[in-house]
Amino acid sequence: MKKTQITKVICALTLLITITGCSAAGEKDKETIKKPGGSITIIDNKGNEAGKPDVSIVSIDNYEKLEISDWLDSETVIVSKENESLGKMSLKELADTYPRSLYLYNLNTREYKLLKAEQKLNLGGAKLSPDGKNLLYYGNSLGDPSYYVLNLENLKSFGISGEPIGNAGSAKWADKAAVVGAGYMQGAYIAGIDGRITAIKELEEKNIFIVEKLKNTVYYNTTEDGTLMALNLSTKETVKLGLTNVLGVYPAPDENQLLVLQQNGSQQLLILCDSAGSSVKTIAGGVELGGVAWSPDQRMLAYSMKEDGNSTSVADLYVYDVLTGKSTRIAVDIENAATCWSPSGKDLAYARWDGKQYNSSIVHLEYSLQK
Repeated sequence: MKKTQITKVICALTLLITITGCSAAGEKDKETIKKPGGSITIIDNKGNEAGKPDVSIVSIDNYEKLEISDWLDSETVIVSKENESLGKMSLKELADTYPRSLYLYNLNTREYKLLKAEQKLNLGGAKLSPDGKNLLYYGNSLGDPSYYVLNLENLKSFGISGEPIGNAGSAKWADKAAVVGAGYMQGAYIAGIDGRITAIKELEEKNIFIVEKLKNTVYYNTTEDGTLMALNLSTKETVKLGLTNVLGVYPAPDENQLLVLQQNGSQQLLILCDSAGSSVKTIAGGVELGGVAWSPDQRMLAYSMKEDGNSTSVADLYVYDVLTGKSTRIAVDIENAATCWSPSGKDLAYARWDGKQYNSSIVHLEYSLQK
């Protein structure tokens, strides 16, 4: 089963102790420049020290029993919450809960607008397409989730399943018109917003663990080998990148950089590199890392981190300022957090699951626009 394979690879990667190309001692000094259009990219610049951190918390708003998963605009978030109008779930294990449905929630008026509801499914994890016209989300009751795409104009949806992949094991936006993911058992696919699904032939019969699409390149690894690979969809050439034991890949909005999560013995590292896997810079390291998200202009990176394996240790939430090269802790005791930035990059929402329900918060930040 796909879920079993993923569990095995995480355990196997934890035992590996060698990481290629991510040594902090080998890092070059870096500076950042702002590109036309607002995106920020790191460049080499020896002898120039990073600036001081200049991020402060203005306020934090808490939202109980809500999962905030994305922003429609500066005043509206996409949320999942229990829908009492549907009646309680029919499964015995879930009989005390109502199905979670998807809504738009106005932060100013506190009004909800229903987007999608299913009588027997909990819906959540909704993410907007880059053009804001479609929504990718999952549905589940017990067991592994299924994935769907919702058209926000007509509110019609379709499931990512059927030939040639069967069921989807994962799903992420590849661009404004396509979703990429692993097959539930093997292989990988690209699904258009028209519902058509195409298998990636070069990855057939591979037990895919991670798959991401950046421009015309598919990045992937397998449950047997955590090394990150790059497949050029035009030339069909596959290149092995110098990044091993990879647990996660997070492409930058401008598609020129990658955040990569690696296992390094008992630690995990979050590194920043270019699309070829070089120019590596270590952002953070701890026993557990997660909640990774880019701000829209690439100025800020969000991540959660548990620093050590002490039984009393908890995960905290940080933002990393690409311009200054400094991290700021903005929340404490954050377990199982998922994060998303507002369009302005000045507000960070995070949702956490406590084992029974979702609760969310929005941190309003203030920072200088100059180094």
